[in-house]
Amino acid sequence: MFNIYMASLGCDKNTADSEKMLSILSHRGYMLVNAPEEADAAVVNTCCFIQSATEESIQQLLDLAEYKKDRLQYLIAVGCMAERFKDDMKKNLPEVDALIGTAGLDQIADVLDDLRGGKKDVDVFEDINKKFEDQGPVERVITEHPYMEYLKIAEGCDKRCTYCAIPYFKGKYRSVPMERILLEARGLVRNGVKELILVAQETTCYGVDLYGEKRLPQLLQALGRIEGLEWIRLLYCYPEAIDDELIAEMASNPKVLHYVDMPIQHTEDSVLKRMGRRIDHKGIIDVVAKMRAVMPDIAIRSTIITGFPGETQEDHANLMETLASLKLDHVGAFTYSREEGTPAFDFPDQVEEEMKESYRDDIMELQAEISNEHNENLVGKELDVLIEGYLPDDGVYMGRTYRDAPEVDSFVWVKADRELMSGSIVPVQITDHNEYDLFADLVEEDY
Repeated sequence: MFNIYMASLGCDKNTADSEKMLSILSHRGYMLVNAPEEADAAVVNTCCFIQSATEESIQQLLDLAEYKKDRLQYLIAVGCMAERFKDDMKKNLPEVDALIGTAGLDQIADVLDDLRGGKKDVDVFEDINKKFEDQGPVERVITEHPYMEYLKIAEGCDKRCTYCAIPYFKGKYRSVPMERILLEARGLVRNGVKELILVAQETTCYGVDLYGEKRLPQLLQALGRIEGLEWIRLLYCYPEAIDDELIAEMASNPKVLHYVDMPIQHTEDSVLKRMGRRIDHKGIIDVVAKMRAVMPDIAIRSTIITGFPGETQEDHANLMETLASLKLDHVGAFTYSREEGTPAFDFPDQVEEEMKESYRDDIMELQAEISNEHNENLVGKELDVLIEGYLPDDGVYMGRTYRDAPEVDSFVWVKADRELMSGSIVPVQITDHNEYDLFADLVEEDY
């Protein structure tokens, strides 16, 4: 038996890709293991979105290479960093036996077979604009929570924001055909998944390249008809593409959560223009107001980049004022990372790291206050919670409401007089809160 260890780094889209590779390997007869010391080959699905992610990928490869002193025979790097830095990796990481770019992940088993057969030059780099119809099966090996999975509905991006390198190694925006998405979704639900989280570089443009029009609302309708699926969550909805049709579908489809991840990156027109964003200050204000008018209970998450080249203290002050007014439910702030090969890399007026971090800290301090206010307003209300685990030392269950995406948002800590199974969705009453988390009691019903 030949054992495979997989390390998946970076975003949730990588998680979905890694699980498909594991399925391909499993069907080929390889055994999957959770510990590198038990592996004969290790695969790293790399990330290079920003410099820190690239450094993490390199360190992971070097750490795994240490196992070659014992049992490990082959080390394979796949995905984003392998595509973007293939020449550098070939030159500087001799520990890696094979590289597979972003469009060749479905050939993982072939590459491993070739390595075992004695071949040396087995790197795979295909057209990064390869269509999904040509990319292997949709089966996946669920690696994390059996009740929640990410569903990738598109790859690549056409937006070309000036700070972002993704189009250069992920290619143009390509939607996954709807029938392929539904086939994958039905398989996940048959295996016990209750929450599907739709992801792409931008989910709101789904279908434009295939069907000549945006078809995310139609996809949501079709997913909503899958028996056994309970929650559908939307991530990465660009604000300029959130239109009336999508808002109406979110409001009317009982399985679509009133939650949206809407990356805005900034609110000031001068900064947005230099970023290459396709919306202005007024557009951001208007789309938030429109969603809240139709769905007063909607939870909105967003991200902000601090210290973009040319951002002034006045820009930052105006951003803070706008965020204080918008009162978004969740905000993540990240310092600008200067990525080689992007237009912004050569922009003048680069901001000092200390100033970037100061801006970021200001935003997160403000958001803590806003989050505390939101949570205070939830005390006394009843909400459904998806249970994710139990803390025996504290005697409480941990879970999430519709307002919270996994890994990035808050938890609800639930007291219950009976055992609750992970993956179950139960009603609770919110009893207390802190800046980010909620505390609740189980609402007993007739079961």
